[in-house]
Formats: sequence, structure tokens, C-alpha cells
Amino acid sequence: MFDLISRYDDQILDAFWVTIQLTLLSSVGALVLGTIVAGLRVSPVPIARGVGTAYVTLIRNTPLTLIIVFCSLGLYSTMGLTLGGETLNAINFRWAIVGLSVYTAAFVCESLRSGINTVPLGQSEAGRSLGLGFSQNLRLIVLPQAFRAVVAPLGSVLIALTKNSTIASAIGVAEAAALMATMNETEADLLAIGAIFALGFVILTLPTGLFFGWLAKRFEVAR
Repeated sequence: MFDLISRYDDQILDAFWVTIQLTLLSSVGALVLGTIVAGLRVSPVPIARGVGTAYVTLIRNTPLTLIIVFCSLGLYSTMGLTLGGETLNAINFRWAIVGLSVYTAAFVCESLRSGINTVPLGQSEAGRSLGLGFSQNLRLIVLPQAFRAVVAPLGSVLIALTKNSTIASAIGVAEAAALMATMNETEADLLAIGAIFALGFVILTLPTGLFFGWLAKRFEVAR
């Protein structure tokens, strides 16, 4: 195992760095989009609720691989959308971020919606009595409390996103899973290769789980 690490050390580090970039950038996109969709899901406007419900239902029941391949083959290869990338690797990397963000946003939305449901109804009524509109009430009163209530579930979504980033290899993004698939070694080394990358993902996800567990206790809402 150590011989393999010494032979591929630079490539392994580069591949996991791409995985980290995919995770961080996609998590930002998913958090923003998921918050917007959660707002639609609890909106008093029936059309907005329908749009939010349709988004979550459609995305959660669509395989992530299909979404990412559609972004690359459909939006890039067919429609020519490059998102400003100049090379194929840059274009695929950006579309992988879009696909991961769109997919993960559905799960962020449902986590946030469960948090919104834990906010006492009197909080919203108090905001309305002060003359706040729906968007102001949601932004200033409801969402801050909802985020505190769902820190741990959002951490689980982020961990799942880290592992789901391996799907980006389907469109040629040079992350960890893509490198693992191209390491041409003997059959005796296959188990060691799997162990190296499994350990790498444990190193990425275990501290994340511990950190969000600490945050959940730190910002736990007293009832």
C-alpha cells in the first residue's frame, strides 16, 4: 500500500483536491438553491408551492448520474453552453458542480422544510403583526431558527455530497474515483487501491460529521 502511495502521491493529492473543490463549490450552490426551493415549498402562493414540490419530486427521483450526464452531453455537447470554461476539463468540472448542486438542493430543501416546521407558529404570527411580508418573515424570523434546528441533517447532506462527487468521473472530471479507475496495477494491488481511496474519503467525511455534530450541540434550540 505504501509503495502505491509513494508512486501516485501527487496524483492522489490532486484528485482529492478536485473532490474537495467539487464538494465545497457544490455545497454553496446547493445551499443557496435549496433555501430558495424551501421558500417556495412553504409559500402561501399555490403556484410557488407547486413549483417547489415538482422540483423536489422530480430531482429526488432522478439518478444523479443522469443529471450530470445530461448537463455535459445535453447542455454542453448539444446546446454548446460552456459556462465560461476554455478547456474540456474546465467545462466538465463546472457542469459537474451544477449537476451536484441541483441534485443536492432537493435534499437541502427538505431538511430546511423540516426545520421550518419546528419553528413555533407564534413566531410567524408575531412577524406578521409587525407588518412583515412573507419573504421578510421567512428571511428574518423563520429561516435563522430553522437553520439552527437542522445543522446535523445538513451535515449529513454535505457528507452525502462528498461521496456523490465520485459521479463526476462519469463525464471525465479528474477526481478521486476517476484516478482510482485508471490506476493500472496487478490484481494483488486492487485491494490496496480500494483501501487507499476508502481511507481518503473517511479522512474527508469523518471530521465533517464530528464538526457538524459539535455545531448541532452548540446551536441547539432550547425547547
